[in-house]
Amino acid sequence: MVTQPSAIKKNPENYRIHTVKTLPYYLAERLDANLLSGTPDEWVVQEVGDGNLNLVFIVSSKDRKLVVKQAVPYVRAAGESWPLSLTRVFFEYHALEEQRRFTGDAVPEVYFYDEDMALFAMEYLSPHIILRKQLIAGKLFPNLAKDIGEFLATTLFYTSDLGMDSAEKKRLVARFATNIDLCRITEDLIFSEPYFNAPRNNWTSPELDAAVHAIWNDQEMIQVVMKYKHKFMSETQALLHADLHTGSVMVTESNTRVIDPEFAFFGPTAFDIGNYIANLFFAYFSQPAHRSHEECVAYQEWLLNQIAQTWTIFSTCFRKLWTEKEIGEAYPNILCRNGLFGQTMLVKLQDDFFQTLFIDTLVNAGLEINRRIIGFAGVADFQSISDQTLRARLEASTLKLARQLIVNPASFANFQEVNEHARQCQGCMK
Repeated sequence: MVTQPSAIKKNPENYRIHTVKTLPYYLAERLDANLLSGTPDEWVVQEVGDGNLNLVFIVSSKDRKLVVKQAVPYVRAAGESWPLSLTRVFFEYHALEEQRRFTGDAVPEVYFYDEDMALFAMEYLSPHIILRKQLIAGKLFPNLAKDIGEFLATTLFYTSDLGMDSAEKKRLVARFATNIDLCRITEDLIFSEPYFNAPRNNWTSPELDAAVHAIWNDQEMIQVVMKYKHKFMSETQALLHADLHTGSVMVTESNTRVIDPEFAFFGPTAFDIGNYIANLFFAYFSQPAHRSHEECVAYQEWLLNQIAQTWTIFSTCFRKLWTEKEIGEAYPNILCRNGLFGQTMLVKLQDDFFQTLFIDTLVNAGLEINRRIIGFAGVADFQSISDQTLRARLEASTLKLARQLIVNPASFANFQEVNEHARQCQGCMK
């Protein structure tokens, strides 16, 4: 039987919002004895959540740390004026369990989950640092493209009808189908609000006003946006992280971990890939504000190479998993591998699949760019730029790329061509 979250709208009777003072005594009753040494009075608790939705605590004993994440019954960035169901922790917990099942330690280990308290405790990642901060600082990570490309391929393949038992997938689709509130946030903030004068929009005004008003009047673009909103709402291709950006990735020089899948649900495969690539473009376009010209040029080329490499590693890994698969009723082995048409037919089917996925990835990347620059939740890549005139110029260049990705994705054959267009868009700011 599929487990579903209870009390989707009404908070459980036992629920309360924890503080740095109350959390240790609650944890003492829940944790295995070997997770934290000492007594609750000796533990040090810090609230470090800097996201839009939840409380995040780091709990430290003398020899170990762990992380506790708790949902509050509203969007934290907006306050109680924007109510939100506590059940998002249910979906994040189960998404982490599924991701860990297929990728091992690419995601944190979860120690326990308390549905009534809308809370779970998980592994403290150290010495990992949020990727977005590191990209702003101009750091290089030699394993990043490989790690993210393989994470995307593995999670998206094994939770799709290509690589998962049909009955099991349908049960998982049912489990995540009730992540209604967070899906609605995505539908509004990505696919609707950036395209009209919505109250929650927040762009660099007045410097960017003309560019934003042009988007609101761009009927060609908005027609594509509405098509992709419908795809987002109706396609259940794979289990998505659904908020995969550079703030949801933690890194060291040799290791990459993915966090925060609270938006998880079954949706279009291209959504996660496009979101991540768009955030690499934010790092690319914002670089002139963060370092000298010589350093900027070299680092931007590394970022563009990351984009192309991530797609290449993703598609190569995904194709290999597909070719070697044993289960999955979509493109069944009996026809595609061992049947009358054999390997030649399979390669052609895969080529067609990736051609469509490439186009959908570009459109989703463009949508993520528009929403982060125009809409409610911006990104530190740009927001950390104190010179508002410069920030607007860099954002305008990024919006130029977004339009081409949304309206004319078929004009690109590969990411080398996309990256060349990004260079041209950056040249527009000079």
